[in-house]
Amino acid sequence: MAETIPVTSSDKILLYFPEDPHEDWIARVKAAHPGLQIEWYRSITPEGVSVPFEQIPSHVWEGLTMFCGFPAPPANLLRSLRFVQLTSAGADKWVQHASYKDEKVMFCTSNGIHGPQIAEWVIGTWLSHQHHFSRFEAQMKRAYWEPVYASKIEDSTGTRMGILGYGAIGRQCARLADAMGMEVYAYTRTEKATAESRKDDSYCVPKTGDPDGLIPTKWFHGDSREAVDNFISQDLDILVVSLPLTESTRRIISSRQFAIMSKKKTFLSNIARGGHVDQDALIHALETGLIRGAAVDVTDPEPLPSDHPLWKAPNLLITPHVSWLSNHYWDRILDILEINLGRLSRGEALINVVNRQHNY
Repeated sequence: MAETIPVTSSDKILLYFPEDPHEDWIARVKAAHPGLQIEWYRSITPEGVSVPFEQIPSHVWEGLTMFCGFPAPPANLLRSLRFVQLTSAGADKWVQHASYKDEKVMFCTSNGIHGPQIAEWVIGTWLSHQHHFSRFEAQMKRAYWEPVYASKIEDSTGTRMGILGYGAIGRQCARLADAMGMEVYAYTRTEKATAESRKDDSYCVPKTGDPDGLIPTKWFHGDSREAVDNFISQDLDILVVSLPLTESTRRIISSRQFAIMSKKKTFLSNIARGGHVDQDALIHALETGLIRGAAVDVTDPEPLPSDHPLWKAPNLLITPHVSWLSNHYWDRILDILEINLGRLSRGEALINVVNRQHNY
């Protein structure tokens, strides 16, 4: 891990956000860190036009030591960089960047800010499927009143949710599922055998998540496909994929996994990355009824081409990678950044430090 060096008057940070500067935040941080230079540039205009890095004045990049934004700037502009606060929960977009390969540069994720809105997407799409909302919406447009008992409705009480990747997002999914009377099974890469190991040490939005890891009825772990298959075979009604995308997790859900899921006709919910799921296998599973349905907020590639066969698969909801959106999104990133700047100044361990071995 890079050496923790306090924030000083020689530090300069660039915030590259799709919003106008938050003046109250800037004033508060400057008061807490006298001399810190804060540069803020919109990454997208109010009209939705991207602002390229080349339009940012050259003097901003001179002596820049800290960066928070998306996407990653060209490495030649970051010659003095020592700290990056990512705006994503993973570091997959940075792994080939020269700054990321420099272990003297500290990287922290925004893990924890996505839980509330993505968990709502997961539960919302699950309920929409279980209660046939899309069909009823189509019937409403035709002014058709379906006879009572024409639909089979299954409520969530007593069903089982399996969460593949029990991080901040998975923990908030568990919280909502638990409130609806669902049983929750959790899967992590490493074993969580003790109460202490099951605690979450990442950023957590107040009144959300499962900070102490108390919700799951059972915990599973492993870094092999066999371990994942064993987890999927636990009679899950819904499988939530909330893993970071790495070489070891790419296409972790494919034909063999869908065959296992066919026993319970498990509903698939993917809010991680499109690369986690073999889309040809998903189409086959939906067309042949191996699974009851699926909801995906991510595809491979993105945007999904208009002629891609996934669009026509039955019992599937596709959304255009929007589950992370929230009116609180950038405020939460600023909160993490402010916490980490304070910890830097006090010489304390940062939160959400990236594990460069696993890139999250």
